[in-house]
Amino acid sequence: MPQGGGWVSNFLGAVQTVARHFGIDFSLLRRWVASYRTGNSIKPMSYARRYSEDFKRQVLTYMHEHRLSLRQTAAHFDLGRSSLIGIWQRQYYSDSPVTPTAIQPADTPMKIKPAKPTDTNDAQKPREQLMAELEYMRMENAVLKGAQGPARGKGANTGEKVLIVRKLKHRFPLPDLLELVGLARSTFYYQVKAEQKPDRHAALKERVQQEYHKQRGLYGYRRIALALRKEGTLVNKKVIERLMAEQGLQSVVRPKKYRSYRGTVGKIAANLLERNFHAPRPKQKWVTDVTEFKVGQQKLYLSPVMDLYNGEIIAYETASRPYYELVGNMLDKALACLGDAPKLVVHSDQGWHYQQPRYRHALSEKGVKQSMSRKGNCLDNAAMESFFGTLKSEFFYLKRFESVEELKVGLDEYIHYYNHDRIKLRLNGMSPVEYRTQAAA
Repeated sequence: MPQGGGWVSNFLGAVQTVARHFGIDFSLLRRWVASYRTGNSIKPMSYARRYSEDFKRQVLTYMHEHRLSLRQTAAHFDLGRSSLIGIWQRQYYSDSPVTPTAIQPADTPMKIKPAKPTDTNDAQKPREQLMAELEYMRMENAVLKGAQGPARGKGANTGEKVLIVRKLKHRFPLPDLLELVGLARSTFYYQVKAEQKPDRHAALKERVQQEYHKQRGLYGYRRIALALRKEGTLVNKKVIERLMAEQGLQSVVRPKKYRSYRGTVGKIAANLLERNFHAPRPKQKWVTDVTEFKVGQQKLYLSPVMDLYNGEIIAYETASRPYYELVGNMLDKALACLGDAPKLVVHSDQGWHYQQPRYRHALSEKGVKQSMSRKGNCLDNAAMESFFGTLKSEFFYLKRFESVEELKVGLDEYIHYYNHDRIKLRLNGMSPVEYRTQAAA
């Protein structure tokens, strides 16, 4: 017999050639050869045979004492399948005469080190290598199932990789998992240690959440950042944006869009404002308009007037019918608080209310100039349209009203909130009334 390991490869090659020639399974032919070499006759495999517990212990003890493989042990005892011995080995308990190092209890699974599959023919691989490659494929499958979103394995971000490894490290060896997902060992332990640290933004997150709910979800990250700064918390708006995204907080206000067409200049009054919505002092430029609300089968009309200096609603009136008194009563309230302020311009669209002689006469008596938008062009009165969009997005669309009376009460509350509490970015984080009061001081 040749010395060294060359004869083993020659023998396996010969067995494989014979198995291929006669169409016999390679593993089955190897069992026949092993059984013949032990002096046993070759018998057909019987899957219905019953083996006693004593016989099982005898087989396992013999395999351990003589350091035989499963196939060699099966050939020695003339067993049809070597896998039976593996089953007995997993089912064997500590009361066996076999030492615990050789046979593990059934509730302690055998640890198999995964090995990356090779292109070699599986028929030529030993059982241990096949089991290692199977374990590798199981690990690979578990990693793919554990990946979140479209990113899988190495395509996942570091956070996902760490999460996957932490979930699977009790089932598979840690070095093999880290290599499979493409994560360095130092990076893994750094991320695990970082996750165990207390959240340095925990208190700020709580304050952001409180302010968000206090404002009923109407503030975005810019206004919340301004509100926190007013309370003495120095924080960047980008930090607030990130923390709100982490907590799923988003402003409920819908974006507002304007659509119009270019019309002709009206004959009642010229467009004195010409989209110059900046006013350096109070009571210099006012804008007004009428909007409609519908509750069930009833309607409610609102007519406010706004000071462009700070966006404050100076006066407003509501009515169930769009009669002239809706605008007339609003104008009387606004002019009553005017005092002797000179050079005031009141801008509106070309609605029929503002073309009435009574309306124009009331303005001229106070020395107020009238300005009108071009026909059908809401951009000329964009400041008032913007207020209506904010009012409906932050108030009307978010609630369900059972009656017009309930809507009136809600309008009173919101306009007070808008004037006194709701901060504006262009007012340096102050409300309209707060801005006017500070400027007058």
